[in-house]
Amino acid sequence: METHFFKEDTLNDGKTPVLSLKPQVFFALCAALLLFAVLVAIAVFFLRVRGAEEVMVPDVQGKDIIPALLELQNKELDARIQLRYSPVDRGGIIEQDPRPGTIVKAGRKIRLVISQGALLSNVGNYMGRKVDDVRSELKTLFGAATTPLITIKDPILYQYSLEPVGTILEQDPLPGTGISAPLELNLVVSRGEEALSTKMPSLTGKKVDGALDAISKAGIRWVFTTQPGENGETAGTIVAQEPASGNVLTTNQVATLTVVEPRPADIKDNETAGLFRLQLSENPYPMQTTLEAIFPDGERKTLVNMGHYGGEFTYPYLVPKGTIFVVSLLKREIHRETVQ
Repeated sequence: METHFFKEDTLNDGKTPVLSLKPQVFFALCAALLLFAVLVAIAVFFLRVRGAEEVMVPDVQGKDIIPALLELQNKELDARIQLRYSPVDRGGIIEQDPRPGTIVKAGRKIRLVISQGALLSNVGNYMGRKVDDVRSELKTLFGAATTPLITIKDPILYQYSLEPVGTILEQDPLPGTGISAPLELNLVVSRGEEALSTKMPSLTGKKVDGALDAISKAGIRWVFTTQPGENGETAGTIVAQEPASGNVLTTNQVATLTVVEPRPADIKDNETAGLFRLQLSENPYPMQTTLEAIFPDGERKTLVNMGHYGGEFTYPYLVPKGTIFVVSLLKREIHRETVQ
C-alpha cells in the first residue's frame, strides 16, 4: 500500500509491512512546526508590549522617598534615582520626570531627584576674603542647583577703606547663622583708599561723545539729564554741568550733565528720542561698560565704551524705532531692551 505521504516498508523478517513518512514530508513538517513556533513567539511579544496597562504618573514631589516608591510601585512604575544637594530635608523628592499627570505604560521608569540635604548647614565667614573668590566658590558649590542655597545680593555696597579693593568688610547674615532655606548674602566690600581728587573739566558746549571722552580721561562718575532747547541751542549738546568746571571732585561724586533734546519737528516718523536709563551694580573701580545699538537694518554701533563705577547708567538717544540697546560689562551682555 502506498500514499502521497507514506511509504510501505517491512520489518527485518521481510514479511511484516510498516508505514513510514517520506523524507521530504518529514522535513516539511519540521519546517512548518518551526515557523509556527516563531509566529507564536512574535505574537506573544507584541501582545505583551501592546497590552501593557496605561497608568497616570502620580505627583510624588515633596514626599519622602519611601512613601513615593510605594506609590510608584502601586502604579506598576519603576524609579530611577538621582541625588542632589538641596535645602530640602534629606530624602525628600525635589524633582520628577515625567511630570505628574502624564499617561505612561506600566513598567515605565520615573526619574526621581532626591535631596541629600544642604551642603552647608551654617553661613560661612567670608569677611576678609575677596568678593570675586567668594562668588566663584558659591558658583562651584551650587552651580547645578535649581535654587542656589546662598547667593550674593546685588547691588553690593562698596565703601572706602584701608583694605585692598574687593575685600569683604561686612556680611549679613553673620558667620555661623543656621541655614534653613535659600538666602541672600548682603556684603559690604572695600573700594580701597579714597582716590585723589580731580578737577571737573569744562564740558559745556561739547557734544555727548566729546563729553564722554573727557569724562573717561578724568575718571569722573557721570549721569545725563535732558531738557528742551532754548534760543537755538543745538540738540545733543551739553548746556549745563554740575559741578562747574574747575571744581574738585572725589571719585564718589557724580557729575550731572544736561543735554539738549531734539525738537519734535526734527524727529522723523520712524525715529524715537529719549534718555536710556539702567541701574547697574556698584563697582569697586571703573569696569569696562559698553552700550551698543542694533538698528532695525542690522547695523551695530557702539555708543559708549568706557570704565564705569556702576550705579545709574544713562545715555541720550535719537535712533530709529525698533532699535535694540545692549549693555555689556567686561564684554558680557547684562541687559537688552528695544525702544519704540
